[in-house]
Amino acid sequence: MEGPCQISASATSVAPEGCRQHRSTYIEPAPALTTPAPTVFRVQGLTKVYSMGEVFVHALRGVDLEICTGEFVVLLGHSGSGKSTLLNMLGGLDQPTAGSIHFRDQDLTRASPQELTLYRRRSVGFVFQFYNLIPSLTATENVALVTDISPAAMRPEEALRLVQLYDRRNSFPSQLSGGQQQRVAIARAIAKRPEVLLCDEPTGALDVSTGISVLEAILTINQSLQTTTIVITHNATIGEMADRVVTLRDGRINEDYRPRVRKSVQELNW
Repeated sequence: MEGPCQISASATSVAPEGCRQHRSTYIEPAPALTTPAPTVFRVQGLTKVYSMGEVFVHALRGVDLEICTGEFVVLLGHSGSGKSTLLNMLGGLDQPTAGSIHFRDQDLTRASPQELTLYRRRSVGFVFQFYNLIPSLTATENVALVTDISPAAMRPEEALRLVQLYDRRNSFPSQLSGGQQQRVAIARAIAKRPEVLLCDEPTGALDVSTGISVLEAILTINQSLQTTTIVITHNATIGEMADRVVTLRDGRINEDYRPRVRKSVQELNW
């Protein structure tokens, strides 16, 4: 009997078969699956309702989802679809109205504020659309803000080398392009060696060529460190480079599929 998450030994572009997927769309049958992959996230019945005076906004409406170790997952959806709400809950930044989120064996929906703080510090790296770098610090110093508080962190220079910015390690943010600043932000996020990298519209403020360099950096982290990576975007083209694409609409999973052909970042065209 197959385990809860399986990865094909012969097709790295195919997502683990055992991960629960919405079945409203045709999914190409996976090749023979041999290697077990642990489940990183298990989401069940996830619901989020925001109260705005007398108006209730349903951001999520009973989402079920499993994500496995090492997957590169793209969450697609228009503004208001619920993708940012889902990402924030996976990152321990928000709590659901109903349902549960398990990170491995930890129930995040029952965790205390202190436990969630430790979870975010040790296990999750965040990359946002805006870089949030400190202008008065160099690239190395910006990354060191994380490495100084993480017991198993890599050296800031090592993190910058992974995103191909070692030669700009002594530059200040004002001396870097937008794409370079975003790559510093990625280096900062992964320097503590998180198990999960959560990216919220990481190319939203960038042009195409600059966005491609950022996506290459994210993919390098996913493949070289086996970091489970989740990217949210409204740009469907980015889904073509992923192991798996999950689309949300009106707070529900509309599609969950594996691209039949996984493109390289350089092949993307938007």
